[in-house]
Amino acid sequence: MPEASTGTTLRENWKCIAACTLVSMSPFQYGIDFGLIGGLQAMPGFLAVFGHRDPNSPIGYNISPGRQQLISSLMTLGAFISSSSAGILATWMGRRPCLWMACLLCCVSNIVMMTTTNLHGIYAGRFLIGVANGWFMTFAQLYIQESSPARYRGLLIAVFQFWTSIGTLIGTVVDNFTAPISGKESYLIPLGIIYIVPAFMSVGMIFIPESPRWLLYQDKEDEARKSLLWMRPNKAGVEPEIADIQSAILAEKELASSASFIDIIKNPTDRRRMLLAVGAVSTQAASGAMFMIAYGTYFFEMAHVGNAFQNTCILTAVGVVVIIINSCVISRYGRRRVFLMVGMSICGVSQFIVAAVYHVHPGTISTGKVIVAMSVIYICGYNGMVATYAWLAGGEIPSQRLRSYTFGIAAAVGFAGAWLATFTAPYFINPDSLNWGPEYGWIWGPSCLLTVAWIYFFLPEIKNRTLEEIDEMFEAKLAARKFRKYVCTGRHITDDKLEGLGRKSTEENVWGNEKAVAEAAVYIE
Repeated sequence: MPEASTGTTLRENWKCIAACTLVSMSPFQYGIDFGLIGGLQAMPGFLAVFGHRDPNSPIGYNISPGRQQLISSLMTLGAFISSSSAGILATWMGRRPCLWMACLLCCVSNIVMMTTTNLHGIYAGRFLIGVANGWFMTFAQLYIQESSPARYRGLLIAVFQFWTSIGTLIGTVVDNFTAPISGKESYLIPLGIIYIVPAFMSVGMIFIPESPRWLLYQDKEDEARKSLLWMRPNKAGVEPEIADIQSAILAEKELASSASFIDIIKNPTDRRRMLLAVGAVSTQAASGAMFMIAYGTYFFEMAHVGNAFQNTCILTAVGVVVIIINSCVISRYGRRRVFLMVGMSICGVSQFIVAAVYHVHPGTISTGKVIVAMSVIYICGYNGMVATYAWLAGGEIPSQRLRSYTFGIAAAVGFAGAWLATFTAPYFINPDSLNWGPEYGWIWGPSCLLTVAWIYFFLPEIKNRTLEEIDEMFEAKLAARKFRKYVCTGRHITDDKLEGLGRKSTEENVWGNEKAVAEAAVYIE
């Protein structure tokens, strides 16, 4: 007889992996937007329409800091507004309908940007595409967090971040090839590729089911069962998984009569989870990445560092390679100390070095080489250790009852931080303002190191835990340092998770071993 499926391998979970991979394409739009818009602001064809002639500029054109601020930051402002409203939409709409809305709005906003020559039209298009990106980023991650098996959740969020980097890379490469074209075609061609992914996703989502956890929370048990039967290869494990999710939902409902923003404020555990989710997602903004991503090409151009477009392409390509490497290890190794703390330290030190070198020898060839080299090191730390784990930790921490509200708030604060960085950066780097250039790193270096301290003291380790196990640990009011070794006392523990925690299997140790049970009791106390 053939051996029964365990349902634990990637091949066996191919349907769920395929569905989550399709949904994970959402941040392609976010990445390509940053890749394109940074290049457009250093492109003569774009600046001839929306900027002004400047004989002192290396490319003969420049753009005022005010316009630069609005063009770059209105997208993140729109994302802030849409992600902050995610909890409201989630009370009566599923994850797929919200993603379909995002696809539609993304196409509409791009039509506005491609057809207008009016500055206010560009502003409107940038804001609307930001609203679409906020929905993309928020609801895609909710779908992945709620649908994927615990052991592959980290991998799928890494794929999510991979699409962000791929989008940024494609945007910068296309900008590099279209920048020499005279006239509006130089920026219309890059904008045209924005339609591809929304169209592909809109068709693909017809064939995948809704999030099973969302369906169960809406009391749609039959639909949730069909969703899980489609996603899970081990059909015998579907009913126990449904029972686990339902018991967790019932336990949460006993704590509060409703699922609203008020509960997040009133309940100490929910409030802690909200603050941790906000802090985790905000590590992206605290790293100074928006400075490097949104203004990378312009930054290199004004700093006279080689070919600005080629440097940005190289930098983004390195980021993609690092994401691929990260995807191979994310499910195996811990994420709090090894990745977030080390990654933020790399980001902080590299920006200190860039600022210091430019301060001592500004505008020299050797300084330019140091800036490019440290930018590559920075992107390795950011893409390989910070970006993926920030969203992953922020998405895992919220409770099921308040997941949409909590993650929406976390994403909104993250976008607000990104907006603040993109809005204020022109004042520091633009020659028409403070003209700090690379010395802007003096701002972000300390920010990175302060974030490292916060991670060390407050952010718990929840690698390879089911969402129900995470609920149990937070309800036990554990200190952050106790999460990693905690033995769950509910029905959610499995042999592969115990092995990932460095413990023996259930047959050898856990439920039959008084020492393990006693240790669990100590942690709960």
